[in-house]
Amino acid sequence: MKTNKIALVSLLLWVITVAVFAWFFVRGNTTAGTDSRTAVVLTPAERNLILSEMRGLLSGVHDILEGINHNDMKQVASAARAVGMGSAADVNPALIAKLPLPFKQLGMSVHHDMDALAQEAERGKPGAELQGMLSATLAKCVGCHSAWQLKSENRT
Repeated sequence: MKTNKIALVSLLLWVITVAVFAWFFVRGNTTAGTDSRTAVVLTPAERNLILSEMRGLLSGVHDILEGINHNDMKQVASAARAVGMGSAADVNPALIAKLPLPFKQLGMSVHHDMDALAQEAERGKPGAELQGMLSATLAKCVGCHSAWQLKSENRT
């Protein structure tokens, strides 16, 4: 009888822990932004890391377009692969937990899109079609920047 109560309490605590983790995983660490966007609250170092990744993506987009303009599909593939899923592999789990689910989904889909773009460039897809793929990916970037802002925690 006592073992059953302990097992039940343990199971209940486990379920509560998983539910709380799931809630934070979906919601992230957010607050109302200074405009119509939702602010994701991060440490200054975490904010800088994400902004650095975004600048890397923008630089990759530039290099992809340069490759398309010069009909250099090796450059396109290399530039796209550099900002694909491989560039998102070493992110701290604590940072990932702070990001709301839609933010994570958009970010990961952009990295997946870059890998797909690299693969299609390697297969010899025409530049105009690659440009169309890149345009669809950039629409995700615009959507993300329209919905979210990154805010540093106030540490006192």
